[in-house]
Amino acid sequence: MKKNSPTLILQYCVFLISVSIIGCSEKSAEEPRPPLKAESHSPALMEEAIPEPVVVTEKTRETYQWYCAQCHGIQGKGDGINAKFLTVPPRNHTKASYLETRTDEQFFEAIKFGGLSVGRAPCMPAWGNTLSDSTIHELVRYIRELCQCEAL
Repeated sequence: MKKNSPTLILQYCVFLISVSIIGCSEKSAEEPRPPLKAESHSPALMEEAIPEPVVVTEKTRETYQWYCAQCHGIQGKGDGINAKFLTVPPRNHTKASYLETRTDEQFFEAIKFGGLSVGRAPCMPAWGNTLSDSTIHELVRYIRELCQCEAL
């Protein structure tokens, strides 16, 4: 039994390394992906899906405080408690000069799929598995409220 012990330990180490490499791959097949620009919906489907107006509620503000304020700050000024630890400063949501150059869809994708998905900071996490699409739309509307600006 003692002769096999080093071999067994080596096999176990190789197994652990291979599992960790597979488990830590950059993309998982189950991760949601941002929609491609080439993907389009038929006009009939677009007519059926008339968007309801997005309303910012107190629950939306609480959601922002819970998930976003850690980096973006309580008032959205990019001065959250974690901001000083990030290599890329969080976006100041009260600064209309930049936010007016972005569409609501770009904000939605950044929140749902993370900053890297829209060519921005990789430290902005993807919240698509945590927050529903309707909640993300409400957060986009709340960010517009904070900057007192409109989309393109």
